[in-house]
Amino acid sequence: MNEDIKWMKIALSQAKKAELLGEVPVGAVLVKDNILIAQAHNQPILSSDPTAHAEVKLLQNAGKIINNYRLIETTLYVTLEPCIMCLGAIMHARVANIVFGAYDLSSGACGSSVDFTKLNCFNHKVNVTGGILEEDSRNLLHTFFKSKR
Repeated sequence: MNEDIKWMKIALSQAKKAELLGEVPVGAVLVKDNILIAQAHNQPILSSDPTAHAEVKLLQNAGKIINNYRLIETTLYVTLEPCIMCLGAIMHARVANIVFGAYDLSSGACGSSVDFTKLNCFNHKVNVTGGILEEDSRNLLHTFFKSKR
């Protein structure tokens, strides 16, 4: 659990970078054997790319770093529960574990809105833990959206 908090704090720092750029503050990091592999944050607005969520950018960065599209035995930490698109990419990359901060009741695909991790359409299973530094993640998002209204 302490390791989860350590890595989630780094994901939160990535989320804050996104916020400074005017992006929805979501950050992510990928860890293997307690070593940071890659980190990323939301970039769809600046890149004019609807797929540039923190998780997708992270997987792209990590694949280049380890020179492999399979990210086996890794843990992905993200400040917001992954959406359907991101979960699909995570599953295809064969990430072993997802640890997220805030639950996404409107579009979370790991149990909040729907739970695609339990479907048999993937030939990979992923372990999911939610609610790590949930309040910090939720507050960052809440403050961001409040400032936009």
